[in-house]
Amino acid sequence: MSHTEDQLASLGKGQKMPLQRDVEGISVPFGKSVTLHEDSVVEVMQAKGGTVSVAFEGRMYLIESFSLDALGLDAVPRPHLPAGQSDADIEAFVWAQLRTCFDPEIPVDIVELGLVYGCRIDTLISGEKMVNLKMTLTAPGCGMGNVIAEDAKRKILGAEDVSKVHVEIVFSPAWSRQMMSEDARLELGMF
Repeated sequence: MSHTEDQLASLGKGQKMPLQRDVEGISVPFGKSVTLHEDSVVEVMQAKGGTVSVAFEGRMYLIESFSLDALGLDAVPRPHLPAGQSDADIEAFVWAQLRTCFDPEIPVDIVELGLVYGCRIDTLISGEKMVNLKMTLTAPGCGMGNVIAEDAKRKILGAEDVSKVHVEIVFSPAWSRQMMSEDARLELGMF
């Protein structure tokens, strides 16, 4: 386990901590960027995949791994893939980033949950790459789609050749527990 993973593991749900600096958070469930200000006291809700879900003034926000210093932890560099990589390398990078995306309320990544139905890399006329993702939610009324999509987009854009990420939320086929990996079902006690 890395030093940062150790630090994240030490964060307990309900732990309160003041922000060490202004930080951009992703608002839950809207997926919009919001500035949380230095000295604001936030409450840890979940720390998974390098992202920390915090509550502040009755709302939830995601703080990304490269901004963990705002919580007094070691920041992790933004995900990065240098230019000039093959489509296969870009796709591998995309899947690796998706495995760091979590529903803010569920401690299993979206790949293991079976929420990602497909990934396609398209080459644009400019030569840049566009990543197209098809994903679903655990229920049609789930309000976390925008947050998960925004988290995924930000991480995937760490690939220099990728200029756009399009996330299409689909409900066909409908998600079911059988789409979860065995590890995810075990983690959530669904055996």
